[in-house]
Amino acid sequence: MDKLWNGRFSKATSAKTEKFNASIGFDYKLYPYDILGSICHADMLASEGILSQTEFNSIKNGLLEIFKKIEAGEFEFKISQEDIHMNLEAQLTESIGEAGKKLHTGRSRNDQVALDMKLYTKDWVINLMDALTSLIGLMNTLALEHLDTIMPGFTHLQQAQPITLAHHLLAYSEMLKRDFDRLYCAYERMDESPLGAGALASTSYPINRVHTMKSLGFKRITLNSLDSVSDRDYLLDCLSASSILIMHLSRLCEEIILWNSQLYGFIELDDAYTTGSSIMPQKKNPDLHELIRGKTGRVYGNLMQLLTVMKGLPLAYNKDMQEDKELFMTTAEQILDSVDILGATLSTASFNRETMYEATLKGYTEATDLADYLVKNGLSFRDSHHVIGEIVSYAISHKLALKDISLDTYKAFSPLFSADLYEVIKLENIVASKAHVGGPAPVICKEHIHINENWLEQASEKVNSLISPKALLKALL
Repeated sequence: MDKLWNGRFSKATSAKTEKFNASIGFDYKLYPYDILGSICHADMLASEGILSQTEFNSIKNGLLEIFKKIEAGEFEFKISQEDIHMNLEAQLTESIGEAGKKLHTGRSRNDQVALDMKLYTKDWVINLMDALTSLIGLMNTLALEHLDTIMPGFTHLQQAQPITLAHHLLAYSEMLKRDFDRLYCAYERMDESPLGAGALASTSYPINRVHTMKSLGFKRITLNSLDSVSDRDYLLDCLSASSILIMHLSRLCEEIILWNSQLYGFIELDDAYTTGSSIMPQKKNPDLHELIRGKTGRVYGNLMQLLTVMKGLPLAYNKDMQEDKELFMTTAEQILDSVDILGATLSTASFNRETMYEATLKGYTEATDLADYLVKNGLSFRDSHHVIGEIVSYAISHKLALKDISLDTYKAFSPLFSADLYEVIKLENIVASKAHVGGPAPVICKEHIHINENWLEQASEKVNSLISPKALLKALL
């Protein structure tokens, strides 16, 4: 079948041009959104008298039949038709005849692809926000189970102060809540319909942009046709949010990788989410988490690639923008997979409480509270810091834990020590003493969990309030 735009040309494009120019190898994923957009566009044309009702019905039914064929794996995407838009329109025209040729009235592939990518992105944001609420909910549940699971908090990868596993997990819940908010804000900004912008200067047909805005589930209409077809800020918003999100996931994966090592032994990963070695039979590798850590670079790169593509483009549409789809879709799919893998990992893993507790003792993490003990008994903090440093040095050289040093020895370092110091440096008491907002005390973590529960309710309401383009299409079937 001839290309839909070949009237201007006297000779066929070369096979090299077709291969290099085509985007159907990746933009075929836009087919639900292209079909939805085309049905809503045709509905508007019919309501304005530009198409007859009979023509609209034929177009709608023809597009829905194509959708069913694609879903059943019975549709052939052709590279000769370049992209998803021309593949679908060509098939529609072949199926229903002349009415199919009228579908493109009053629109361009420029506003069509801008619409399709926005619809695709809106669905992805909804799915990712939903996945994040599930992961945050899981962390909340685990935190409640581990309010009293003591572990070392680290700075510079050195045991620093006692905290709880709950406190540690809740730190990540805060990161993920910020990620959710960034995505929600990105969705709100992109919730503008570009359909009707045409190639760059709108159209002389008496179209009704409010009609298509409402039927496609958008809140607003874009206000400038030049910007409408050349805007990719919403993709940059989402790529930026994705880069920050996967950075958070990568940090958590790094900790899981460390904790899973035999030197740490803090966590036991389920066999279903680890792999083995081809040569070392004893190995149980956290390969999935290393892959997430590695894919972080690709997500960052996709953001930089699109920024670079866009930085020098004059208004309005330029073919460079075709590069947005493959890189964004790669990010979109891998982010969802990464969140899913981490959720599955955490829900099936077991934490070694005793090992964590012993590691907290071995790191002399009580030292800061022991210094505070002397300050509370009248010594300046700087002098107290020096005394406790000497005591830790003594403990290391004698291979003793701080709790195992005799009171007489403590008094030799400072007469301010009394027998009550042993209660002060109990790990449970140290953690419980940090009962300020944001601290690791179980009572504070329990309040944090309750705050998260309220946040999750509100987040779920936000997600449910958003209109899924795929749900709109299903309603038409």
